[in-house]
Order: sequence, then structure tokens, then C-alpha cells
Amino acid sequence: MDNLVIEGGNPLSGTIRIHGAKNAALPILAASLLAEGEVTIRNVPRLLDIEVMLDILRDLGCKARHQDTVVTVETAVATSSHIPETLMRKMRSSVFLMGPLLARFGEAQLYQPGGCAIGERKIDLHLRGLAALGARIEEKGSRIVCSARRLQGAEISLDFPSVGATENIMMAAVLARGRTTIIGAAREPEIQDLQQFLNRMGAQVSGAGTDTIAIDGVETLHGCEFEVIPDRIVTGTVMVATAATRGEVTLENTNPGHLTSLIHVLRRAGVQIEAGNDIMRVGAFKRPTAVDRVVTSPYPAFPTDMQAQVMTLLALADGVSVLKETVFEGRFKHVDELCRMGADIRVDLNNAFIRGVPQLYGTTVEATDLRAGAALVVAGLAAQGTTVVEQVHHIDRGYDRIEEMFRRIGGNIKREVHRSKVYS
Repeated sequence: MDNLVIEGGNPLSGTIRIHGAKNAALPILAASLLAEGEVTIRNVPRLLDIEVMLDILRDLGCKARHQDTVVTVETAVATSSHIPETLMRKMRSSVFLMGPLLARFGEAQLYQPGGCAIGERKIDLHLRGLAALGARIEEKGSRIVCSARRLQGAEISLDFPSVGATENIMMAAVLARGRTTIIGAAREPEIQDLQQFLNRMGAQVSGAGTDTIAIDGVETLHGCEFEVIPDRIVTGTVMVATAATRGEVTLENTNPGHLTSLIHVLRRAGVQIEAGNDIMRVGAFKRPTAVDRVVTSPYPAFPTDMQAQVMTLLALADGVSVLKETVFEGRFKHVDELCRMGADIRVDLNNAFIRGVPQLYGTTVEATDLRAGAALVVAGLAAQGTTVVEQVHHIDRGYDRIEEMFRRIGGNIKREVHRSKVYS
């Protein structure tokens, strides 16, 4: 397995361009199946999850290629509605294909998805939403078979604003008869991006960004060109790393409006942030200040995907901070690793009590999941001495060559390759 080796202590500085959003690109790639034609998607990062999704599309019969940051998918030649279990278990986001396959082929055969071990993430809401549209759901062990001659629009109320369920229902409903209304929908920017992509293909979707989304079914969709939004979590990770190393960085290709809650927390911690339309300048020139309470919750509240990175910053802050995780029950696995680097953190149920320390110290740590891995990279950049981050494949799921990204702004970080390279 690859390792990242980090020599800490260098303040980050310079200018960096943020790559496209993984969590927008994956459902958009899945939605490309709905159009019988060629789809060109720009600003797509080279990530493990993206490559797995493209492998699944190829297995379904599509032609797909990824050159630089442009993905082209030819979907007219798709012939299969069965996703192999080996590919499903590599990535949780493969569940996004359930709605598109059902809408296009009238059937979808798949398995329980894989992904990061950050707590229980059932797909009950996905299945319940598709059943409300008229799908017949059969669960045979780990295999799930969905079938319907043609889906019928319905009013669907979600018990929890699940991003994945909202997107799956949207994609299934665009070819259903009549109107579908999703009540209690998730509001994330990635859902708004999916709506724009679907409408670019000829769908009639409105309301994304609010808690009620309406979809009027159409007969067919066509190919199109589209550009994915910037990745707000990568943006946030660079912002936090800049603050943790007491650096000064300009971030380009960003959308500050997608990061309002994070910007608020960082400013409370004493970080200086100037935001424009698609650019931000972040500077931190003294020890951060503790933040008395940060609570993760669905968008537009503070994102669970930034909890681990911000915890790293607060571990270096002056005072005691409290961070409450309300989205995933298994998302404090990075705490033990940060404590091995000298952090003073105590966990009680879903609350983390963080007493700031003057310094973190390099050691060997393990990335237990995607965002935990990013937090450990941030810690390594800020720490004194050498940090080795193991299990880098988790980080590669969401950051396009994270070592190159941080080297561009002064981070002393390199990858030790102990197997064949991930990227072709």
C-alpha cells in the first residue's frame, strides 16, 4: 500500500486551483445513462471513485473515456442493467445507478454498496422512494433486484434529507409518467448541480436547493455538455490546512457560497478570509482560538465531511472546543490517530472535547476513511517532524493526488509507492 510522507512545519503559501467536485461528478456520471447519446462532462477529477464509476458504466456496455479533466460517455450502446458485486463493493456511490437503470431499462440488479466505514448508511430511503414510483423491490441476500415496466410519478416524503436518496429519486423520476414531488429533500449544492445536468439533457426538474423538488417526467433525454462545480470539501480542506500551518493561500475555482458555515467557524477561530465570486484568500498568522461548539448537520449547516479536518485545527487552538457529530455515528476514528500525534481530545458518545495543544508531533498514522485521512494530512503538514500516513487509498477516493496539490502551495509531502500506480 502507498504511504504519504510529510515533513511538517512549512506554512502553506501561494495560489491553487480547486478541482471538480467528486460528490457532484458521481451522480452526474450515473445520470448520463438516462440519455441515449454522447455526454461530455468537464472538470472531472481523477479519483479512485470516479474510475470505479467509469468501470461500472463500461461493464454496462457504455463507452467511457477520461482524458485530463474531461469525461466522455457514449450511452446509446448500453445493454446491461446488472452491476457486478465486485464493482459495487468498491464504492458506495455505485448505488446512484439504481434509479437511472430502472428508468431506462425497467430493471436494475445490484448489491449492497461498499465505501468508507464511517457508520451505518442504509439504503432504505433509496428503495422506499423507488417503490413509491412503482418499482418492485426484491432483496435476495446481498443482491437487490428492482423492476418496473414504467415508473409513475408520486409524492415522496423523506424522513431524513438523504443526499443519495434525493438524487436517486430525481434520476428515476425524470422518465416517469407525470409529476414527482420530493418533500424533505436534501439541499446540497451537488443536488443543484445534478438538477442543472438533468435539465441540460431535456429533463424538467425544479426546486433543487430547497426542501421540495418537483420533477415532471419526459419521454426521452438527449446528450449534452456540462461542467461540474468545484469541490467544496477539497476547498475546505485546503482552507483548514492553510490555517493549521499559519500560512496564506489564494484558492481559485471556488464557490464561497457553498462554504458559508465553514467560513463562519474558521472566522470564529481567528482565520482571515476574503471571498469573491470564485476566489478566496485565506490567512492565519497566529495561533487559532477555540470554538466553543461546532455541530455537524445536513446542508446548509456545518458539513460532516469537514468535521475531522476542523478537529485537527481546533487541536492546535488556544482553549477548549466542543465538536458534536450528528450525521454518522462512526466518524471519530481519526481521534486516536490525532492523539498519537500529541492532540488532547476526549470523546463522549457523539461529542468530542478538544483541548488545544501548542504543537503536534509527527509519527506513523493510519487513514481509516477518506476525510479522516485528509485530517491526518493536515495534521502532518502542521506537525513538527515527519508524519507517515498509511492506507492512502482512502484519501485517493476524494482528492486528486493530494500530495501534488499540497506541494503546489509549499507542502513538503511525497508519496511512497509500494504497488502499481493508481493513475494511468
